[in-house]
Amino acid sequence: MNYILITGASAGIGEVFARQLAEQGNNLILTARRKEKLEALATELSSLHNVKVEILTADLATPNGAKEIEQQITKSSWKVNGLINNAGFGDRGSFTELSLDRQLQMIQLNVTTLIELTHRLLPNIQKTDKAFIINVASTAAFQAGPNMAIYYATKAFVLSFSEALHEELKGKGIYVSALCPGATASEFASEANMTDTKLFKAGAMTAEAVVKKSLRKKHKAIVITGGKNIFGVWSGKLSPRSVNRKLAGWLQA
Repeated sequence: MNYILITGASAGIGEVFARQLAEQGNNLILTARRKEKLEALATELSSLHNVKVEILTADLATPNGAKEIEQQITKSSWKVNGLINNAGFGDRGSFTELSLDRQLQMIQLNVTTLIELTHRLLPNIQKTDKAFIINVASTAAFQAGPNMAIYYATKAFVLSFSEALHEELKGKGIYVSALCPGATASEFASEANMTDTKLFKAGAMTAEAVVKKSLRKKHKAIVITGGKNIFGVWSGKLSPRSVNRKLAGWLQA
């Protein structure tokens, strides 16, 4: 029996991944910090779709989080043929004004844990068929972001890492995809203090639409969701980086 592991599955894009994958008949391992929400979601999905849904509570923003997840999976002898590295957060504010501890936690969760969990689970994933990894990046990955400097930098890392891993693993039958959504209606915006920015006031995609495209295109190295976002990314390649970063800073205002 194979499972798909989803991090940050208690809300937002992670929860929608769980719902859509369960509807497709996939067995799931859901992980997040909020045990009550995971339990409620697991009960609902297993009842609705007759799939196995396991839960693992862990704080992946801490150095031991990824190791705890891998140890539980190994102990339970679960086979993992899909990994969705969705857990992450952002925060708006200047680099000097935001808490250093919070920014280091952002790097830990958005980058270090993603790397560690992927590395720890790849031996398991390589033993399965039709395996895939989806790393949730962002359109923020394509330029620097004043007033969200660390968040944009972490997503740039995720994009670069995912592209490289896509090339390394595609010959082994494992698809690696970087999901790059733009503004998305989810819990992320309020947690990142972004709901009043020009970016979100201009309109946000639903998490359901983002996830649907991600799963349909998971064999692609880069998946950008929404016509407006695709246009923005490609037009940015024709603009000087000085213009792109000024525009990004303006959108965060």
